[in-house]
Amino acid sequence: MDKKLKQDHFKVAISSKKEEQQYLQGRGAQINTRNRFLKDERVKEHIEAIDDWDEPNLATQYIEQEAKTIVNKVESPDVGMAYSMNAYAGCEHGCIYCYARNVHEYWGYSAGLDFERKIIVKKNAPQLLRKQLMHPKWEVMPIMLSGNTDCYQPAEKKYRLTRGLLEVCNDFNQPVGILTKNSGILNDKDVLQEMAQKNLVRAMVSITSFNEDLRRVMEPRTTTAMQRLKVIEELSKAGVTMGIMMGPMIPGLNEHEMQRIMKAASEAGATFTAYTFIRLNGAIKLLFHDWLYKNFPDRADKIWHLIEQSHNGKANDSRWGLRMRGEGGIAEIVAQQYAKYGKLYNMNEGRTGLNLSSFKRPGQQYTLF
Repeated sequence: MDKKLKQDHFKVAISSKKEEQQYLQGRGAQINTRNRFLKDERVKEHIEAIDDWDEPNLATQYIEQEAKTIVNKVESPDVGMAYSMNAYAGCEHGCIYCYARNVHEYWGYSAGLDFERKIIVKKNAPQLLRKQLMHPKWEVMPIMLSGNTDCYQPAEKKYRLTRGLLEVCNDFNQPVGILTKNSGILNDKDVLQEMAQKNLVRAMVSITSFNEDLRRVMEPRTTTAMQRLKVIEELSKAGVTMGIMMGPMIPGLNEHEMQRIMKAASEAGATFTAYTFIRLNGAIKLLFHDWLYKNFPDRADKIWHLIEQSHNGKANDSRWGLRMRGEGGIAEIVAQQYAKYGKLYNMNEGRTGLNLSSFKRPGQQYTLF
């Protein structure tokens, strides 16, 4: 694995000193958009019409709760998972493009800054999972950690709920998948290695760019691309099957990096890949538009129109089969790159499923038939 990653030719910079003073460093979203479920609220969507609006950069708030369920059935045919579980709602990573932002509105918060600053912590998540797996009607299928928000976001340092979920899965021989962009996953290398020996776990690291200027504003509280490659390298050496998620690919920003991301990940030990194409549903459309024009005023129009061209003239696309891949010339080029370089770097060859046959409830004897 290369020790140095070459930077792209462009730099990311706030367009003016006045705007810089208003820009909330360390946050992806810069505003709170309207919650479509609330009748009365105070939001900032059109800054040109508001005088003396001060948006303080508040500290992250952890809101602890006792959840009722933890395992969710996934109905979408586009995401490649049957079940997911999320110990945290909201995500301090602050990725501006994150589709999970819209879900935060169901909790009564904004998909904007609230999503990054008000993190709901399901303190009883491991206990709920154990109860779910003990239920006699549970039919073993892989469960995806981080099906919505990152299970290794900063809150995990304090609460260790992901660790608890993995320990329950290990006790039951319950297969799991993991998707993260945080090096905190290395804290659980011991249990992951034990599960990997039983073919019970696969992990994916999300890598969207090797441009650190871009990463700092697009994914402000995540670890660097170099550190993510080190995560792949260390866990693959420990026997964990590792992959990468290149998502989302954004035309004019990072879609040209697909080859070098796949090459570097392959050299680090990744053996499988996935990608998504940018889509901007719900409040994410407003948030991304605001972010784009603040950080890339010189190319914002071009990028925005390329996104629209890839989704039948709209930035928001909900069509099954197309919403995660896009359509048209740009999306097709991305798809061709993905297929070409996946083959070139021997990715996605000979993949086998996780072990579903060794599931066993603690205290339960195996049956003969």
